[in-house]
Amino acid sequence: MSHYFITGTDTEIGKTLVSSALLHALAQSGARAAGMKPIAAGAEMRNGVWHNDDADSLAAAANVVLPQSLSTPYLLREAAAPHIAAMLEGVTIELDHILACYRQIVAQADAVVVEGVGGFCVPLTANTDTADLAQQLALPVVLVVGIRLGCISHALLTAEAIAARGLTLVGWVANSVQAGMAHGAENVAAIAERLQVPLLGYLPRFDAPSAALAAAHLDFSLLPGWPVNSKPSSD
Repeated sequence: MSHYFITGTDTEIGKTLVSSALLHALAQSGARAAGMKPIAAGAEMRNGVWHNDDADSLAAAANVVLPQSLSTPYLLREAAAPHIAAMLEGVTIELDHILACYRQIVAQADAVVVEGVGGFCVPLTANTDTADLAQQLALPVVLVVGIRLGCISHALLTAEAIAARGLTLVGWVANSVQAGMAHGAENVAAIAERLQVPLLGYLPRFDAPSAALAAAHLDFSLLPGWPVNSKPSSD
């Protein structure tokens, strides 16, 4: 089984693109791949149904169809930090509920990709944060690093926080988020030297990003538990 938790150095850093690419690659390998975005803020009503672009992207890349109540148990309307959005709606984010949903998803899939919200330590309630969620899920972690000014420190501090929770960082992705950044390759090299876990790839800026396009730039076979014996999907 291949289950992973995707986190990032910040919000709007490319977690969803990498999570979708990973789901696409898993589905292409023949695995039953399911995506989970436990908490998503910034939902919009479309045709009478609440949607979130990140959650929808994961669902589109996966080949296991899940009800929204399982894949995104906390779909919040306000585009704000989760604890703020939840407070505005009178909702309490409960880790036990997320874990129960995760276990139901695992029963239906060979591989589950769980995407966090924001950075690694974003508050969920007054007493819990996304690091607590990751710790309870106890999954291998893939870190998405937005390559921009300050990214070296952000990457190393996030890696330290992951290790402090007793979790294993199994790979990382460099994502070009700052147009025209000078010395981007040198920043990636500096991070790679210090993290000492596999660099899965360095994503360029795409005019029209997609799961398939991003997957073509990433080597997920470097991840532990990759389904090496799976047959290619006929899709």
